[in-house]
Amino acid sequence: MTKPTTGPFEKTPDWLDWYDDPSNPAFKVPRSSVDAHCHVFGPGAQFPFSSERKYTPCDASKEELYALRDHLGFARNVVVQATCHGADNRAMVDALVHSGGKARGVATVRREVSDDQLGHLHVAGVRGVRFNFVKRLVDFTPKEALDEIASRIAELGWHVVVYFEAQDLPQLRDFFAGLPSAVVVDHMGCPDVTTPVDGAEFDLFVKFMRDNANVWCKVSCPERLSVTGPKALNGERNAYRDVQPFARRIVETFPDRVLWGTDWPHPNLKDHMPDDGLLVDFIPRIAVTAELQHKLLVDNPTRLYWPEER
Repeated sequence: MTKPTTGPFEKTPDWLDWYDDPSNPAFKVPRSSVDAHCHVFGPGAQFPFSSERKYTPCDASKEELYALRDHLGFARNVVVQATCHGADNRAMVDALVHSGGKARGVATVRREVSDDQLGHLHVAGVRGVRFNFVKRLVDFTPKEALDEIASRIAELGWHVVVYFEAQDLPQLRDFFAGLPSAVVVDHMGCPDVTTPVDGAEFDLFVKFMRDNANVWCKVSCPERLSVTGPKALNGERNAYRDVQPFARRIVETFPDRVLWGTDWPHPNLKDHMPDDGLLVDFIPRIAVTAELQHKLLVDNPTRLYWPEER
């Protein structure tokens, strides 16, 4: 891989570029595995970033994403619209169109999106929309607008992906429970991993999933949640140990409603940029049997994003 460039835009100060020399994972993912959460940024010279963005990233192209896919041993990707592009989905759609059928997408759309535009996104491979509730990343969208969008995309068989932080779940859970489609939670709802895995905060999230059979969860982004960080233990590729109990609890409790993704190119990280090979070696620490691994990486994402193959 080549080092990213900034194109015509000036990157956000202290922005960490993605790791361009990922190691070879020790864990071999099952055949037909899906990286179910990743992004493309620009390139800015071809796909300008939104004027409403709250950060300016490095370039991270579809070619670099798919080279990483092949290096890590995955077969497919789910490309999630990046907040730096707002509701301009052209970079994400371009990645889908040039994937050779190996990618599906999650878009960001506004209330005024037309039926024709939704139809074009569907043909390109989009199968969901993302609602972002992280205030430092996006401005608030009224819930009535999100309700309207959710009702329209449910008719296409799409689902809703939600990104929020743990402290906001009490105010959001009733809204999520009322959505008319599957709801996929990014990054386990961003728990505080310094608290007990059986403590009140994470118990609330587990109860939310247990009470709502339409809720799925991505057990992704240990690098974003961890306090202990990527340091190996006794020379083994055993990183992000403080996140493992949280992800393992979700995988074992809801084995048919979990997904995993790299989150490449890892936007808005402040402390370190992860080695994606090491992230793959996180998987057998949280899905400890071959059956759980196959559900997490093959069966579940195929059922959600390529249902015609089931």
